Amino acid sequence: MSSISPRRMRRVLIAGTAALSAALLLSSCAGGAGSDTESASGVDAATATSLADFGTMEELEAAAIAEGQLNVIALPRDWANYGEILDLFAEKYPEITINEQSPDVSSAEEITAAETNKGLDTAPDVFDIGLTVALQNTDVFAPYKVETWDDIPDALKESTGLFVGDYGGYMSVGYDSSKFDAPEEIGDLLGSDYKGSVAINGDPTQAGAAFAAVGLATLLNSDAQNDGTLDDFQPGIDFFSELNAAGNMLKLDVTTATIASGETPVVFDWDYLNASHKADNPAWEVVIFDGTGYAGYYNQAINIDAPNPAAARLWQEFLYSDEVQNLWLKGGARPVRMEAMIEAGTIVQELADALPEAPADTVVPTEEQSSTAGTLLGEKWASAVQ
Repeated sequence: MSSISPRRMRRVLIAGTAALSAALLLSSCAGGAGSDTESASGVDAATATSLADFGTMEELEAAAIAEGQLNVIALPRDWANYGEILDLFAEKYPEITINEQSPDVSSAEEITAAETNKGLDTAPDVFDIGLTVALQNTDVFAPYKVETWDDIPDALKESTGLFVGDYGGYMSVGYDSSKFDAPEEIGDLLGSDYKGSVAINGDPTQAGAAFAAVGLATLLNSDAQNDGTLDDFQPGIDFFSELNAAGNMLKLDVTTATIASGETPVVFDWDYLNASHKADNPAWEVVIFDGTGYAGYYNQAINIDAPNPAAARLWQEFLYSDEVQNLWLKGGARPVRMEAMIEAGTIVQELADALPEAPADTVVPTEEQSSTAGTLLGEKWASAVQ
């Protein structure tokens, strides 16, 4: 098992293998997209790989404003402060209409939406996506290096900019403290007190948060702790199979509404997402179990067939700016440029200080481990929890 200090921690969020969904067919406003991607300055925005290709930020902004649209997908407004981030972009660029599509779909379904709507002006311009799905779909992405590229740790970015980590956190368990005592270890969730109460955020063959829940269970399973590896996710699958057999696994999609209503009183999810639910349920508390922590990042990517390629690249520059990196922090997530911003004095220190204490040891799966785990889950998950 590799361990990394919290400050130097390398974190990547993983998502499961893709599952096609016809429900993602988006209504088309018009015909083919991207027929003319050349900006007023003569730059072909669809092939631009950095701000230098446009010349200046002002020229990129002008090209994006000329397009007038930005199609985003899978960005829930209550997820890591995305609501405030989207509103800030709209305030900064009122000439650009943000089309928020299918906010609650998985990483895999984002790719399906791009494929289903290829050539249409409704196709996603950008993706917010997990590592495993990103690795499986690099041909869907356009390489782009943001102006703050050098601040991003090498371990958290594809070398040409096809996909880049942006914000992350630790896998945790949130629970309604009015109904349950704090679980001290993951095995406590197998007890009869948790009958029909424990949910994960999605399907681990499609959604990164759910995939990471199985990864955490792999780490904290006693046998896996002895092995100290993420080479084999079977112990995590076995844990959830046992949880299901005990009648404790709750097969509901986790949303803000299900937590506010008490339908999902115990939830595996990223710490920043679990922490946000205290606003909906004052009794909601969050536990990061002792022992090795499982951390991860979401990645940003540009659709190679983006109907609004300049706006897509402006969105990337916006997300990796100091202002928005601090907004991830405000949402309880750890921004990818955090270390560089601390050194530069551009971090909002009170927000950084408010983050939960990080585990002493942290691991993340390698690309090979992620791919192997995705394959294993695709083969065994459904039968393990049926």
